[in-house]
Amino acid sequence: MEAAALREFRTRAFVDGAFHDAASGATFATENPATGRPLAEVAAGDHEDIDRAVRAARRAFDDGRWSRRPPAERKAVLLRFADLLEANLEELALLDSLEGGKPITDCREVDLPDTVRTFRWFAEAIDKMFDAVAPTGPEALGLIVREPIGVVGAVLPWNFPILLAAWKAAPALAAGNSMVVKPAEQTSLSTIRMAELAAEAGLPDGVLNVVPGFGDTAGQALGRHAEVDMVSFTGSTDVGRLFLRYSAESNLKEVVLECGGKSPQIVLADPPDLDVVAEQVLFAGFMNQGENCSCGSRLIVHGSVREELLERVAAKTAEWRVGDPLDPATRIGPMIEGPHLERVLGYIDAGRAEGARVVVGGGRVLEGSGGHFVAPTVFDGVENSMRIAREEIFGPVISTIAFEDEDEAIALANDTSYGLAASVYTRDIDRAIRFARAVRAGTVGINAYSEGDVTTPFGGFKESGFGGRDKGLESFDQYTEKKTIWFALRG
Repeated sequence: MEAAALREFRTRAFVDGAFHDAASGATFATENPATGRPLAEVAAGDHEDIDRAVRAARRAFDDGRWSRRPPAERKAVLLRFADLLEANLEELALLDSLEGGKPITDCREVDLPDTVRTFRWFAEAIDKMFDAVAPTGPEALGLIVREPIGVVGAVLPWNFPILLAAWKAAPALAAGNSMVVKPAEQTSLSTIRMAELAAEAGLPDGVLNVVPGFGDTAGQALGRHAEVDMVSFTGSTDVGRLFLRYSAESNLKEVVLECGGKSPQIVLADPPDLDVVAEQVLFAGFMNQGENCSCGSRLIVHGSVREELLERVAAKTAEWRVGDPLDPATRIGPMIEGPHLERVLGYIDAGRAEGARVVVGGGRVLEGSGGHFVAPTVFDGVENSMRIAREEIFGPVISTIAFEDEDEAIALANDTSYGLAASVYTRDIDRAIRFARAVRAGTVGINAYSEGDVTTPFGGFKESGFGGRDKGLESFDQYTEKKTIWFALRG
């Protein structure tokens, strides 16, 4: 599907099975970051729209139209939903590419297939989750059962719009909850369309509601609403802290946070093939323009292989073509918006000012397009105390830090307030396992950059988040409550 063939964007809130303008009538412009030009006017939901959506979700939950449907029926609906997502893959991929600046190849071949796979996997898990019987004596029977938690709020980031919606909606809906989703204001279109397809698949009215809007209005209203039972948030650590405050100041709703990262890529003195390592290092640092919480932004490399690896990294950076996201050959699209472009360029300037050396890249490119493009950038001579090594840049910037012994490498890897992901490169399996255990991160890839797949939980240590995990069967824990039912047996 070409951009010109996409005649109409869904831009209104989707609440209780129907589209609605914002109660205030307000809209905001969403733009194409590859051109800097507006795409559409989107409904700017606020507290009144969130309240309407939450009330619809609460009615749907309480009357059992979804929460009390047999598992096999919920499974059938979600499988039909996955089929519709797959049938509309090209349209959804195009929406994320246009609005998020994401390379269309990534959207078509990674994000949308993973979205479909996520819904299918959780649909299939619905009727395979068993409860438990407590080990009582003959005088009692103790049942330990899961129940859906109720009304779930999901607040999404802009870097993986539909995929992160799936990571939250698939397990929450599979467990029987109703939802109110607040997409990022930069990338609302695919999530709104997703909700429309869910209704077409047979999801009852009020079960999946989407309210676009801004964080300090719609997001805060969702975080503070007394009828919301839990909120799952992915985004910056600073905003994650706000949701803890909203919970504390309202109804003590459960909060699950997946926040920032400053992930180390540790290359030991005995790495596997350096060409393969270089490819993985660049994939970790530049995939999705570096706008990725688990971005491998710190390259911690043994001094004996640093120079040779950097030569390969610099040469292979040329393969990461920056350009129009709708061109299938593009591997790096624009930064999401102008202010974020300036933030990334500011970090590059700070790296230079603190004494780091630019190996490749180091500035803005394609300015004539009107888009927000940054050249993929690699620094050498970085100290772990520098801003580019400590703060999350969220752009295609890799900082190279040298070490001489393994204890130093572990200390450098852990010398961060974050703990989302890490990678270790070595031919020695014992050393790999030792490092994987020593690094404080939620996911550790061995000889590859990886976030696992839908079967494995994803989340972080320290300021990268807490309270639960996306993906895997573990994600059901945050969308369900455990209840004990105790029978006293007589006779």
